Amino acid sequence: MTDTSLSAVALRPTGLVLDGREEALFCASLFYFRLPRETWEARLAQVRATGYRAIDVYLPWNFHETAPGVWDFAGRHDVGAFLDLAHEAGLAVVARPGPYICSEWDGGALPAWLGLDPDLRVRQAEPRFLAQVRAWFDRAMPLLAERQWGRGGAVVAVQLENELDFFDTADRHAYISALRDMATGHGVTVPLIACAGQGDLVGAGGGVEGVAPAFNFYPDDRSPFVEAEVRRYADLVAARGLPLLVTETNRRHATLRRLMVSGAVLIAPYLQASGYDFGYTPSVGNWGDPGGFMTHDYDFGGYLSPVGEARPETAEARVLTAFTRTLGPRLAKARTTEAEGVQSVSVATSSSPSQLVLDGGGTVTGVPNLTEEPGTAEIGGRTVALAPRSTALIVRDLPLAGFGLTGTLAFASADLVGAGTDGLRFASGVASTVEVGGETAEFPAPEIGKPLRRTVGGVDITVLHPEDVADPDGARAEITGPAPEAEALTAVFRRALPTRSGATEAHELPPSSEAAGVFRGRTHYAATLDGVAELLIEGAADIVDLALDGEARPSHVGYGGTFTVPTAGKTAFTATVETWGHANFDDSRLPGLALGSLRGLGRVWAVTGREDVHALWTVDGGEQWAGDPAPVRSLGGWSSTRIGRPATYRRPLPVDGVSHYAFHLGELALPVEVDVDGEARIVSPIDPWVHLEPGRGRNVAVTAPHWPGSGSGPVELLRLEAVRDWRVEAQPDTAILALAGQDAEGLAVELPLRLAPGEETWLDVPVPSGGRSLRFEGEQVRVSAFAGGELLGRVWLDDPHRPRFTGGDPGRLWIPGAWNSGTVRLLVRGTAGGAQPHLARVTATAAPE
Repeated sequence: MTDTSLSAVALRPTGLVLDGREEALFCASLFYFRLPRETWEARLAQVRATGYRAIDVYLPWNFHETAPGVWDFAGRHDVGAFLDLAHEAGLAVVARPGPYICSEWDGGALPAWLGLDPDLRVRQAEPRFLAQVRAWFDRAMPLLAERQWGRGGAVVAVQLENELDFFDTADRHAYISALRDMATGHGVTVPLIACAGQGDLVGAGGGVEGVAPAFNFYPDDRSPFVEAEVRRYADLVAARGLPLLVTETNRRHATLRRLMVSGAVLIAPYLQASGYDFGYTPSVGNWGDPGGFMTHDYDFGGYLSPVGEARPETAEARVLTAFTRTLGPRLAKARTTEAEGVQSVSVATSSSPSQLVLDGGGTVTGVPNLTEEPGTAEIGGRTVALAPRSTALIVRDLPLAGFGLTGTLAFASADLVGAGTDGLRFASGVASTVEVGGETAEFPAPEIGKPLRRTVGGVDITVLHPEDVADPDGARAEITGPAPEAEALTAVFRRALPTRSGATEAHELPPSSEAAGVFRGRTHYAATLDGVAELLIEGAADIVDLALDGEARPSHVGYGGTFTVPTAGKTAFTATVETWGHANFDDSRLPGLALGSLRGLGRVWAVTGREDVHALWTVDGGEQWAGDPAPVRSLGGWSSTRIGRPATYRRPLPVDGVSHYAFHLGELALPVEVDVDGEARIVSPIDPWVHLEPGRGRNVAVTAPHWPGSGSGPVELLRLEAVRDWRVEAQPDTAILALAGQDAEGLAVELPLRLAPGEETWLDVPVPSGGRSLRFEGEQVRVSAFAGGELLGRVWLDDPHRPRFTGGDPGRLWIPGAWNSGTVRLLVRGTAGGAQPHLARVTATAAPE
């Protein structure tokens, strides 16, 4: 086939122009790796039916390279087949192969073993990292190049990296240049883009020639300042002769209308089509507060739920996409300005509403209602009804000759969703006004299935209810009704299966999970304590279940932060560490939240001594001191009228030169800078520890802004000795899946099932056929569910020691119909620190697919 991709896809000021067609594009995130292969075709059809003409698709590196040099592009991993189905569905694809994708996915898609190389620096123009990326791009880029638009495929753009402006990359230009060269070297000729997460164009794309900037934009839907900010971005890229591409944003169409009328010509709300994280693939991230587990149910309220339910926003999608199709190139070529003619609005609205001056004449003015109450606006001398949480798109002075009609559409407060020789079609959920040819008509809000028709100024006018707007193929919207009642599943069977193999290896020190070969799954540790009264553990993540002499302790989720464990009189120490996921963002406040951080038990030390070091610090208060000698105060105890100005405290610590130590800064109220022998680092209140290697700590300086009452509390120096001679059992996800697939005799039991803290057992639960949402009730238990050879997901029930969950529904697990053989196998673990662990009930609700 002749290579026509260069002419088939063009990046112009009007946007991504496909086959010469200039049109504003709406794009829905749809991720093959979060859906069973059996649902791909149906989910693509659902997106197509909303009128969205494009999808954006991440390609997660670690979903395809499952272990070093082990690649999987078959079955559910066959991204080529998914892209082919997207093409057959008539959808364009913005492909996003990373190497880093974020996406609340395990490690942001960076393979877990990268962290084992201390000289490898992720997301840098560094040879070791680029060599690993090259191996990934050597497999991913040919798949995309073969499926470019114009070559019989769907790919219209390729995004390099993701929100790099959030990350501290030393040489952005060199890094993005290397990625660009890898892509073009594999024959990628469609536009290359780089998205900015916080508006820093050069930070995101390095200013690299041939890589166009795009924006990820997540405003508060109720913010009055959206339009002004978006117009600024539109002006920035217009000065470069480029369009405003919004590659991620909020999902509400009231907000998407504000972006469109402010100049965005590609609008890709993130996760309109939700999904589900099967296996050990959710991430650990910060989301503002440090720490938090992403749920398996991956849902931010888009128009399709994770199990395929069509929500009411699907009707809004059809209306807005019909509006853009109707205006077509007029809209794509429009010029955005601050709106004129908006006299007053009765409710909270934009501080600076936008207006599009359409190519060929006419305008579109966006008027938001940012409240939950109905309102009105005075526009051009007319009163316009505003629905709650909506944005009216007011069309004025639009010539109708291009639609085969005569005259001008002088005013319309309803959405223009169709135009042709048979007349004009509008959609509105409130009363509306249409003026054509000097004649004005007022329409009440139409009812579903009962369109309103009149002839106005010689033109046939139809006003539809939004739910009656057809998709591009003429079908009416189908919105999923209320969920059916949940069915209790009471017949369960307890299976006589082991939960571990029991095979261990000897290690002098506890290895990271990744060093033991566990990139996803669990690692089990055991050691004997001899006269140890207290342990200090550094770097343990994610779910740490400890037991002393067989007695389970409460689960610890500290994201790698240092903690101590009293052990006086105990001899047997065991730990099971489960990887929920690797950090998908980069947050240095806690070690386990840093991008590329490892998992496992971390370093385990016996505390062999404690010394109080809160006093005898000399203070340098800067300009406040008149001269030498410097005063001696407790750490944080200096007082001054110079609020917020830094003060530095110095003293030698009583280290012996041969031991490891932990310097504990007590209860910090603010972050401080700690300089140890000339090497500085920031220490946060959530992890107020500094590890001192042998010989370090003879000169320590702590610098903090003065804030009355912000002293560090107890300050101690702990002398440490490594705990040695470990037995370690690696239990990667493949081993757990193998155990879950074994047969064994079963004993029928009744729920509730009670367990001892730390006890694990396998259960089989018969499940009705078809796709089902599963829910679990109980206390102090973690449940992992397996079916179809996959881990469906994990839930953690009512435990004061469980972490914060973010994303979707933490209590829902989904078994797709194609994976449902009639039984779900559960691995149930009791946890300590609360009520007696028990699984009280399991329910199943039919889920559409």
